[in-house]
Amino acid sequence: MTRFKTLSSKIIHKNKFWEYKKDEFETPQGKKGEYFYLNGKGVVSIVPVLDDGRLVLVSQYRYLKDKMSIEFPSGGCEENFSVNENANKELLEETGYQTNEMSKIGEFEIINGLGKEVCHVFMATELEKITEPQPELNGEILEVICRRIDEFEEMIKRGDIWDGKTLAIWALAREHVLKIIKEQYGLQSN
Repeated sequence: MTRFKTLSSKIIHKNKFWEYKKDEFETPQGKKGEYFYLNGKGVVSIVPVLDDGRLVLVSQYRYLKDKMSIEFPSGGCEENFSVNENANKELLEETGYQTNEMSKIGEFEIINGLGKEVCHVFMATELEKITEPQPELNGEILEVICRRIDEFEEMIKRGDIWDGKTLAIWALAREHVLKIIKEQYGLQSN
């Protein structure tokens, strides 16, 4: 495998979510170049499954597309919490549900080539609704919606669900969810 040598690394901008960095590098052939990228603290995403087999989703406004996006509950990792604690915190904030039954089912790089940030994917069952969603940002638009798997997959086919992270999460989670709703809840997916 050919590796580039990092000559320097500089933070150009930093906020509470990520850093924008510039690295200078040298190729194995001796050519020098620059690489600009985002460096994040990680993201947690949760696939919440209700006792009746429906998925809990959030519809939220996405500024860059200037439209609503239907997604699995997700959020950036805060440094003072473990990945599991971040997942439980995001589930409660975005949906109002809590659980003691949350398990990690995988992870992936969110924007390979543009940034360094891992998305940790969890599945949550035995959910209990204890409050209304508590959006982090003042004025954030957030609505909880629940859909059967067949309804969710039809939304994907129609293009109603267009968020790449949500599509990648479902690729990781689908078999886990189908197994759980069959074994734990004795349900068949519709």
